[in-house]
Amino acid sequence: MTAAPVWSVDPRTGKRHEQVAVEATAQDVDAAVRAAHAARGALTDRTVRAAFLRSAAAGLDAARDGLVGTADAETALGPARLTGELARTTYQLRAFAGIVDEGGFLDVIVDHPDDTATPPVPDLRRYKVPLGVVAVYSASNFPFAFSVAGGDTASALAAGCPVVVKAHPDHPALSELVAEVLRRAAAEHGIPEGVLGLVHGFDAGVELIGHPLVAAAGFTGSVRGGRALFDAAAARPVPIPFHGELGSLNPVLVTEAAAAERGEEIGGGLAGSMTLGVGQFCVKPGLVLVPSGAGGDRLVKSLADAVGDADAGVLLDHRMRDNFVAGVAERAQLPDVDAPVTPGPGGEHSVSAGFLTVPAAKLAAAGDYDVLLEECFGPVTVVARYADEGEAKAVLSRLPGNLTATVQLSSEEAAGHGRGPELLAELTPLAGRVLVNGWPTGVAVAPAQHHGGPYPATTSTSTSVGGTAVERWLRPVVYQNAPEALLPPELRDDNPLGLPRRFNGALER
Repeated sequence: MTAAPVWSVDPRTGKRHEQVAVEATAQDVDAAVRAAHAARGALTDRTVRAAFLRSAAAGLDAARDGLVGTADAETALGPARLTGELARTTYQLRAFAGIVDEGGFLDVIVDHPDDTATPPVPDLRRYKVPLGVVAVYSASNFPFAFSVAGGDTASALAAGCPVVVKAHPDHPALSELVAEVLRRAAAEHGIPEGVLGLVHGFDAGVELIGHPLVAAAGFTGSVRGGRALFDAAAARPVPIPFHGELGSLNPVLVTEAAAAERGEEIGGGLAGSMTLGVGQFCVKPGLVLVPSGAGGDRLVKSLADAVGDADAGVLLDHRMRDNFVAGVAERAQLPDVDAPVTPGPGGEHSVSAGFLTVPAAKLAAAGDYDVLLEECFGPVTVVARYADEGEAKAVLSRLPGNLTATVQLSSEEAAGHGRGPELLAELTPLAGRVLVNGWPTGVAVAPAQHHGGPYPATTSTSTSVGGTAVERWLRPVVYQNAPEALLPPELRDDNPLGLPRRFNGALER
C-alpha cells in the first residue's frame, strides 16, 4: 500500500502548492525514534548542547527570508508576524543555551553524612537527568515558536533529550526546512542528525505516543486531540508524562469602576487583543464580564467600533474556517444572544471578526448556554453583561482551568483599595497567568514566565514557555553512599563544573 502524500496548501485559496513528503508508516516512526534514542549520548556534554542550540538559532536566522516566505505561503500569517515569531524562536533557543551553561536546572544538592540527625542522614547526592526521547506535536498557529524548533523542542534538547517531532499538516514544507537547519547544526558539533526526527501524518502521531522508547511528550492543540493522546500516554504498559496545552477561554473581568473610568480604552484594547492574528492565539480573551450601566455601554460601543473596522482575515486552514463559521452560528442563535458586530464568513476563504453579547445570568447555571463557555478558535469573543458582583462571581465559579485570567481595575482599585486584592485572589485558582490592566495576547519568553494552567488549559502543572520549561524533561536521581570516584562530576565535592548547588544546606553559586 502506497503511503499518502503530504501536500503544502495555501489557506488563501485552498490550492495545493506542492507535495512535501509522504505520511510516515509505523516502520518510519520506529526508525526515527530509534535514531533519536541512539543519539542520546551525544547530548551528554552540556557545552556541546549549548553550542548546538546556538548554532541552530544562527542557522534559522541565516535562513530567515526563505523560511518566512514558506511559512507565509502555508499559513497566511504575513511576513511581519512570522519574522517576529522566528526572532522569538531563535531568542528562545539562545536563552536555553544560557540555561544549559549556567546549570542551575540540574538542581544539585549534596548532603554529607550526619549521625546526629534523627534519623541519621547518610551521604546523599541529588541531581536531575534527562528522561530520554521526547515526542513533540507541533501547533498550527505558531509555525515557528510552537513547532519543529519551538519551545518544546528547545527545552527538551536543553535537558539532553533527543526529539521526534510530529509535523503539523498546516505547514509541512516549513517543518521540513526547519528540521534540516537543526540537523545541520547538530552535525556541526558531532551530534547525529537523528537527534531531531520528523514524521508526518495522523497515524504517525498515534504510533509515536505508543512507541516504547518515547519517554515523554509535549503537545499544543485542541482539547479533543490532546486528550486522546494524553489518555494514550497514560494507557501505555509504561505510562509516560504528557505535557499538553489543550484549550483556554482566558476570561476577563471588568469592574464597574474600571468601566466608568476608562470604558472606551478597555473596549479598544479588547478589540485589538481578540482580533490579533485573526483570533488564532491560545490566549485570546474569549469571555469578557462587563458591568451593566453607562460605563459598560461605552465599552461595548468602543469594542463595536473597533471590531467593525477590522479587515476580514484568513484562518490557518479551511477546516478551522468551517469550525469557526459553524461555532459562531451555533452561539448566535441562542435566545438573548446579540451580535453587535456579526462574526462569520468574510469571503470564500476568509472570516470576519465580531462579538456576541449575553446576560451573565444565562451563564450562571448549566444549560444550553454552556457552549458560550467553550473556546471558539478565531476572531470572536463573548461579552457577558453582569448586573451585580454576585452574577459575575457565579459565572467565574463555573469556568474550567485557563492559561490566563485578566482583571481590569480602576486606578483606585489598582492601588489596593476596594475589591482589587479580593478579585485577584478569585482569579488565581482559574489560571497560570493572572493579568491586571493588560491583555493576555503576547507571551514573553522570560525566566519568570508561566504558560500553563489548570486542566483543560494544560495536562500538567508545568510551563511550555520560559526557562523552567526544561524541568518537564528531567527526573531526579539520588546517589547514596556512593564513593567519590564513582560519582558524576556534577555531584563531586570539589564541584569541577562550577555548578550552582546546595551543599550541606547552604546555597552556593
